[in-house]
Amino acid sequence: MRREDLYLADIVESADDIGRFLSGRDFSNFIGDEILRAAILQKLIVIGEAVGRLSTDFKKTHRGVEWVDIVAFRNFAIHAYFAVDWAIVWTAATKNVPVLKAYIKEITPES
Repeated sequence: MRREDLYLADIVESADDIGRFLSGRDFSNFIGDEILRAAILQKLIVIGEAVGRLSTDFKKTHRGVEWVDIVAFRNFAIHAYFAVDWAIVWTAATKNVPVLKAYIKEITPES
């Protein structure tokens, strides 16, 4: 099994990618660009997969994040792709991901 620090690094890297992909973009750019939407959703799925592989002990120790919701979002995106609400994806990418990234960087200063 991979070490947890590698999963945390995956989360930070995906968050960095999302920030880079969305730099200078607004919601209308996002909605109008199928490739951008797919890229953002894929990075959110990576984040959800990485979170899902963190140990229960880690998640219990770091209760500052809604870990269950992140995994649930990933599962929905994978299994109900055609029902994805792009406004929710936008909010996750622009509001939730930066907060998650900051939290992880705070608890893992070497990230």
